[in-house]
Amino acid sequence: MLDLIPALMVVVLIIFFFLIFQLNGKLYEPLLRFMDNREQTIAKDLEAAQNLSSDSEELQAQAQSNLEAARSEAARLRQEAIEKAKLANAEAMEAKQKSLEEAYAQFRVRLEEERESLRSSVLSQLPLIKESLKAKFSQI
Repeated sequence: MLDLIPALMVVVLIIFFFLIFQLNGKLYEPLLRFMDNREQTIAKDLEAAQNLSSDSEELQAQAQSNLEAARSEAARLRQEAIEKAKLANAEAMEAKQKSLEEAYAQFRVRLEEERESLRSSVLSQLPLIKESLKAKFSQI
């Protein structure tokens, strides 16, 4: 049946241990070292990503506060511009109203002068008009 040869068993055992020793030095240790390095790299990358995320949140908050400050400044500047425009319009309106009042007063004076001249003209020609009317009535 099966014969066991102790010398052959010892040689196979020695070859087995030699192969395990060689595989350990050339395959398992570098593989384990690579896996450890890979885990450390992943941990560092995760930590860096978390730091970047927190930095990003801080930058986002800072940008939001800058944006709010800019919006409030723009609203303030817009309000100041509106107030200046209203003031300028009120001054222009007041100046225009004064000039119109002056022109109206001058118009009234001229109108009164024309009225007086027309009245004096009509009064001076009143006898001629009366005679002309009498002549017209006499023809009728």
